[in-house]
Amino acid sequence: MTLTPLPAFDDNYLWLLDNGREALVVDPGDAAPVAAALDARGLTLAGILLTHHHGDHVGGVDALRSRLAGPIYAPANETMPEPVQRLHGGDTVELLGLRFAVMDVPGHTAGHIAYFSTDAGQDGPLLFCGDTLFSAGCGRLFEGTPAQMHASLQSLAALPPETRVCCAHEYTLSNLRFAHAVDPANPDLAAYTAWCHAERAAGRPTLPGRIGTEVRINPFLRCSEPALRDAARRHAPLKLPAAPSPVDVFASLREWKNGFR
Repeated sequence: MTLTPLPAFDDNYLWLLDNGREALVVDPGDAAPVAAALDARGLTLAGILLTHHHGDHVGGVDALRSRLAGPIYAPANETMPEPVQRLHGGDTVELLGLRFAVMDVPGHTAGHIAYFSTDAGQDGPLLFCGDTLFSAGCGRLFEGTPAQMHASLQSLAALPPETRVCCAHEYTLSNLRFAHAVDPANPDLAAYTAWCHAERAAGRPTLPGRIGTEVRINPFLRCSEPALRDAARRHAPLKLPAAPSPVDVFASLREWKNGFR
């Protein structure tokens, strides 16, 4: 299997997975880079996986239908470019001979889902998580609550450490600036930041990441840790209760990140 992040718009990645003959694409907000990749490699489009309804994730779906030789899978409870096959958390689907478990991960949007497969070969399991988890960050809360997003992120953090995190935006360097402001003494964060700067300087993506890395460097996955709680309290002492819960810490960090420059 070959996994390819196709750049689109300013900072999106449309994920293409192929076996040399057939391919699936995740969140094709723009049809053009998908069509170009299919043509260049002589691939048949065997299916589309959609994580949520935002236009930069679904905008290219209709233009790809004429090339499609399989299903379009989508969240059960979001407005989608019909027709699609609707999925709930706990469902499973198969494409390219791979079995994907569907996970409910609300927060960024109310019905956001993710796709997880352990069948993807020796490079590790695959997670297509849309805009829920980013490397060193997480999505904004447009429709969900802090409690929902915190629970969604914890469910992703519990996946195997070797899981490849295929998120939909190259936000890593920006997220790392915030992570350093929150957790400046973290040696894992310093090492990862140096690696990411080198990758971007060489014109390469920082993605996919790994769950094992994210649980060490991503502040939004570590809201139960004293260092993150203390950082949130220093930033907004009047907004946190005396004994803040992990959800309180998450909400404080997410609000901080919203205005961080």
